Amino acid sequence: MMDYIWVLIMILALFGGFFCSGVDAVSEAVAEGSANAINLIISTAGMICFWSGIMEVADKSSVTTAISKFLSPILRRLFKNIPADSSAMKYISMNISANLMGLGNAATPLGLSAMKELKKNHNSNIAADNMILFVVLNTASIQILPTTICAYRSTYLSSAPFEILPAVWITSIASVCVGLIVAKCLMPVGRSRL
Repeated sequence: MMDYIWVLIMILALFGGFFCSGVDAVSEAVAEGSANAINLIISTAGMICFWSGIMEVADKSSVTTAISKFLSPILRRLFKNIPADSSAMKYISMNISANLMGLGNAATPLGLSAMKELKKNHNSNIAADNMILFVVLNTASIQILPTTICAYRSTYLSSAPFEILPAVWITSIASVCVGLIVAKCLMPVGRSRL
C-alpha cells in the first residue's frame, strides 16, 4: 500500500511542478535534490560507521557492561520479566545508551538485536509487554546529546548547532514519560483481548 502512496505523491509532485514552474525548474530541482541527497547519504554513512564502531569497541571493552549495571535499576523496574544478566538486557541498555547520545542510527542494529533476544524469551507471534515497552522506549527516547541532529545542523552551517539542547531535553523526557504511561495503561486492555 505504501508503495502506491509514494508513487502517487511523486507523480503529483512532478505534475504540480510542471504546471506551476515549468519543465526547466523541475529538471533543475531534480538535479539539485539528487546532489544534496548524495551529500547527505555520504555524511550520514560516515557518522553511522563511526558511531557503530564506537559502540562495538564499547561492547568489546566491557563499557557496555558498566552502562548496563548503571541502567539496571531503572531497566529492572520497566522490564520485570527479563533477567538482569541476560543478553536481551545488555542489548536494551546499549540501545538506550546510544539513544541517550542521540545516535539513532547506531541504536538501530542494537534495537534489532534486543528485539531478537526478547523474541527468543517469548515464543509467540504476539508482541510481549516487554517488547512493546522497548519499542516505546526506543521510539520516544531520551536524548542527552543529540549528536545526529547537531551534526546535520553543523553540516548545514548552523552558527550554534547545540542551541537546541534544552528543547530536546524537555521534549524527549516528556515523550518518554507519556509513551510509557500510555503503554502501561493499555497493556491490560491488550491482554484482555487475547
